[in-house]
Amino acid sequence: MKRAFAWLALQSGIAAVVFFGILPGIIADRMNAVTPVPDKASPRALALHQMLTIADLHGDTLMWKRSLLDRHNGGHIDLPRLQAGNVALQVFSSVSKTPKGQNYDSNSANTDNITLLAIAQGQPVRTWTSLLERSLWHAEKLRRAEAQSGSGLRIVRSQADMVSLIGDRAKTRATGALLSIEGLQNLEGKRENLGVLFNAGFRMAGITHFFDNELAGSMHGEKKGGLTPFGRQIVRDMEAKGMIVDIAHCSHQCVAEVLAMATRPVVSSHGGVQATCKVNRNLTDDEIRGVAKSGGVIGIGYWDAAICDVSPKAIARAIVHVRDLVGIDHVGLGSDFDGATTTGFDTSQLVLVTQALIDAGLTDAEIAKVMGGNVIRILAQGLPKS
Repeated sequence: MKRAFAWLALQSGIAAVVFFGILPGIIADRMNAVTPVPDKASPRALALHQMLTIADLHGDTLMWKRSLLDRHNGGHIDLPRLQAGNVALQVFSSVSKTPKGQNYDSNSANTDNITLLAIAQGQPVRTWTSLLERSLWHAEKLRRAEAQSGSGLRIVRSQADMVSLIGDRAKTRATGALLSIEGLQNLEGKRENLGVLFNAGFRMAGITHFFDNELAGSMHGEKKGGLTPFGRQIVRDMEAKGMIVDIAHCSHQCVAEVLAMATRPVVSSHGGVQATCKVNRNLTDDEIRGVAKSGGVIGIGYWDAAICDVSPKAIARAIVHVRDLVGIDHVGLGSDFDGATTTGFDTSQLVLVTQALIDAGLTDAEIAKVMGGNVIRILAQGLPKS
């Protein structure tokens, strides 16, 4: 009997090690793969790239059980690779819920993949049932990484932080990190929770993710409606607090209604444009014009459904379309790295995008704006002053 119990305990221990220790990492790497592109960077691109202030509007790395401070062989982002890619600012999004069978066409809000992920990754029990607590945990993870980074990683919460980061990069080469939210379902229907998230450091938020929520319809939801009265109130609250409103994943009606009421620049943090990749989640020309009219920026993604390819050339093609339609001041980078995406390179190889923009005929000044200048401008003007 004792041997049977011992054997059962051993089997349970092995299963626990696999479930909690090994399986999450395997899943994360498989879901965030790199299919290497054959592109090479020229000496001109390498030299120009090192002079740029680079900013990426969207990465989902905080969702996974992976150290931000150690270089990892899988996935797309960690601090060593951000530094190798000369990234000045990375926006880190908090994903609190995703639907089972996730797709671009229609998803119910009644299922959730993240619960099992939270349990498998050994996250605090409070995150197993609360969407708000999942985002607060992501903020805590980023704060811990900042504290352990030796000034290599700095969380940006204000205009003053942004100015300080850019001023210091000539000496320290520190990388800034800004907290965002992928769908405000993590408010759990309570207006006061926006203040909780703001106090935790969040300074950008998408209204919806892959399903309709209490604020609005999603591009991938069942009803795909516009803003609810609660959603309108939260957009007003975000603007008052100095939080950037993100329309990525919003339904077309939601996008139109956000743009109609916005008094500050709006971003589409990650995605593509229908003119170069006709996928339902990508922006129409009218929506691009609306973002530009608000003074905002469209972040171009790197994965197949955003650009119908994973090549730097396809990224450049979408960027050129936005430039030609509304001007160079309204387009930037929105990788969706580590967002369960397959890309042609990781963040350490961003020079390949610089090369693609050179090949597309952009000037050095235009490339500087696309690779980060436009995003830095919006944040330097739109975040709380201190």
